[in-house]
Formats: sequence, C-alpha cells, structure tokens
Amino acid sequence: MTNEASYPSGGSFASWQSAVDESNSEKLLERVLAAEIAIFNRMQELAKGLKPASAHLAEREVWDKALETLRLIKRGRLGSPDWKKE
Repeated sequence: MTNEASYPSGGSFASWQSAVDESNSEKLLERVLAAEIAIFNRMQELAKGLKPASAHLAEREVWDKALETLRLIKRGRLGSPDWKKE
C-alpha cells in the first residue's frame, strides 16, 4: 500500500484523526459524528468518480478501518450500544 493510501489527505482524514485524539468527552461525540459524515462523503465521492472502484481500493480500506475505530470509540468511550454482530 502506498503512503498516500495509508494516510489520505483532506477533511475526511483530519476530522477522523481529531476524533481519535479528542480527550474531552464532551466534544468526543461531536467529533466522531463529524468524522463519520466526512468519511461517508469521501466514500460517496469515490463511488461517483470516473475511475473504477478497484482504483480506490486502498483508500476505501483505510476508511473502513477508520470507521471501525470510530465504532469502537463510540462503544468504549461513549457507552453507545454496539449494533455490529460478530
């Protein structure tokens, strides 16, 4: 995987990283939700792009992992129920 795919640039990555790094529990939920929206919007952009989906596979994998991390933050640090079935 290239460095670019591992560390995407732009608002999606910045909002995701700020959620992970947030220590203030009052701001944490707000940042997690903003990160989820930014990631969703980026994935929508990728889906609508002119390149085939396989061209963005590495970046999509990064966002899938980011969303998993956000899910775990919501469950562990915010006490949200975990709707994912293992």
